[in-house]
Amino acid sequence: MNPDARLADLLASMSVQASEGQCARLGQYLALLAKWNRVYNLTAIRDPKQMLSEHLLDSVSLTPYVSGPRVLDVGTGGGLPGIPLAILLPNIEFVLLDSNAKKTRFVQQAVIELELDNVEVTCNRIEAYRPDATPEQITSRAFASLRRFADGVLHLCDTSTQLLAMKGKYPHEELAELGDIKTEVIALTVPTMTAERHLVCFTPKADIGHG
Repeated sequence: MNPDARLADLLASMSVQASEGQCARLGQYLALLAKWNRVYNLTAIRDPKQMLSEHLLDSVSLTPYVSGPRVLDVGTGGGLPGIPLAILLPNIEFVLLDSNAKKTRFVQQAVIELELDNVEVTCNRIEAYRPDATPEQITSRAFASLRRFADGVLHLCDTSTQLLAMKGKYPHEELAELGDIKTEVIALTVPTMTAERHLVCFTPKADIGHG
């Protein structure tokens, strides 16, 4: 079985529909990540099989919960989860934000090579970022604690902005730090991964920064 066909099967097992072209782009992104990682140290994971499960498929697991139409990916690093989501959700606009210029250079190059016209790459600190339009959803993957994430993006949110935070084990302590903010915690299943994965969805209250 060729790699793209295997990827299509893995995505199907996650109930994620992808065309041949999208599978090819996802495979191309993984290859770019592995190639640039040797020089730019984008991720501590070196093994391509680990990259497939712990980076690509893990990011893809967020797909059913992303509705946009504008999504900000905070602390995108090497483009995760933003690039895989942008490949699979071409009708949604993504802004991929990171303060590390080395990483955003890679992400910009990947966007060009993958011909992703629904992605904007921005090198900036979250505190200084001031977009023209408010994002409907803001994602983070291994970016910060839930409280720090909420505090950091509060200036970007209106009353309906939804935060989507990807976590490993059920984050009991981090949830407690959010106080009475209503959250939804969803257990995610990622093929070939045995580690726990969870998604925490919530809308920050206007006074969270003053708690």
